[in-house]
Amino acid sequence: MRGPFSSLEVLQSAVGIGVATSDWLQIEQSRINLFAEATGDFQWIHVDSERATTGPFGGTIAHGFLTLSLLPYFLGDLLDAGEGNMVLNYGLNRVRFIAPVPVNARLRGVTRLLRVKETDDGAEGEFEVTIEREGSEKPVCIAQFLARFCFGTT
Repeated sequence: MRGPFSSLEVLQSAVGIGVATSDWLQIEQSRINLFAEATGDFQWIHVDSERATTGPFGGTIAHGFLTLSLLPYFLGDLLDAGEGNMVLNYGLNRVRFIAPVPVNARLRGVTRLLRVKETDDGAEGEFEVTIEREGSEKPVCIAQFLARFCFGTT
């Protein structure tokens, strides 16, 4: 099931099922460097390609928070509430960084809707997003993302 989730009833019908698998996204060094610039996190395992070849991962790896910041990409149109509605990032319940993301790895998100709670102006949805790395049995991250769906806001 894909978005738009334009009503409480549509959201409720998706609880407990896998709702989306994103396209693959390659994590290039340029993206890692831009994230380092944005956050001030210049640890050598992320940005020093030469030194990282002798480090524990054999090359640079993406920041865990870079992986997490890609949730909007992995959620895709699940965060579309349809015409006249909006979706707000409400936070996270649980995040685990399970495995590293080597430079040039390809990632995708597999999402399922865990629960829906009615709110005054719409609904709150809790999504579990499992971020997978191509060629790896172990996911790189699992996050429980909260979104507020506001219906009839315009």
